[in-house]
Amino acid sequence: MILTYKLKHNRDFSDELRKAKQVAEFGIKNRTLSSKDVKQFGLKSIISNQILRKYVRNKKVKSVSSVQLTIPNQGIKVDKKNRKITIPCLKLVLDYQFPDFEKINQIEIGKEYACVSVTIPDIEPEKVDNYVGVDRNATGHIAVVANPATGKIWKLGKKGLHIHNKYKNIRKTLQKQGKYRKVKQIKDRESRIVKDLNHKISRKIVEIAKENNCGIKLEDLTGIRNNKKHTRSFNYSLNSWSFYQLQQFIEYKAKLRGVEVVYIDPHYTSKKCSICGQIGNRNGKLFKCSCGHVDHADVNAAFNIGQSIKERDLMEGSTDTPKAALFI
Repeated sequence: MILTYKLKHNRDFSDELRKAKQVAEFGIKNRTLSSKDVKQFGLKSIISNQILRKYVRNKKVKSVSSVQLTIPNQGIKVDKKNRKITIPCLKLVLDYQFPDFEKINQIEIGKEYACVSVTIPDIEPEKVDNYVGVDRNATGHIAVVANPATGKIWKLGKKGLHIHNKYKNIRKTLQKQGKYRKVKQIKDRESRIVKDLNHKISRKIVEIAKENNCGIKLEDLTGIRNNKKHTRSFNYSLNSWSFYQLQQFIEYKAKLRGVEVVYIDPHYTSKKCSICGQIGNRNGKLFKCSCGHVDHADVNAAFNIGQSIKERDLMEGSTDTPKAALFI
């Protein structure tokens, strides 16, 4: 598995970055892959080679706005004992705290950060009997996690909807004022906040599964945006929240911890009763079943996702499953 980590380098590489852009522009214009042809710019040949390969080989690239310094594996030294990465051609030393890795593939250096691409060995998922169910939502909490074995519930990402509504209103105001560049800046800011929140939520979900010796069950939400029956307000929440990004973060964090991730058919997970298996009545966030079971709709769905049909059959007739909700 290949992962990329960002490290702040605290160095001024503006001169080198300027030269890197000149190398890329020269390479695109003259279609050359030889670092000898760009030595007049004064950039280290090991970096020039990587820039030329990246931009010249891509026939679609006609111009560049900014270029990072790319250092290949052979130009990098690693001291795993002291957790330091050295780039001799730039006289740069980076401290790192990320997990052990097989090798560093390359490092890309920008104005503030060094993006370190590493190969991490996959850990074989542990064989488990129980799973936590994760119900991902476009409204309310971003994710609701339920452990059918213990009846415990975790509600994660309460502020997600507030974030979307806040930035939606800001963009609407700016669009009316014709400030389209500012609209893009606000959209990028929201994207960064969402990404950070998805990282925190996915980390917590994997921690929950690991601590409870469980796997993770998710709904296969492929094609959810193609459903024509959603209301306009729901469609906005659905399209502004990244279900796939959260899924990716859960998957790779689970791989690092040896936690199994499986997918189930999402049909009726929010309509079936997690106690008796009958189709109940869902009204907004309230779920009611004829068997007497009343629950939060997302919690009911999370239990449905986490438990198998066999487990639900064993619970049939019981309406007093112990539950303790944790809000994060």
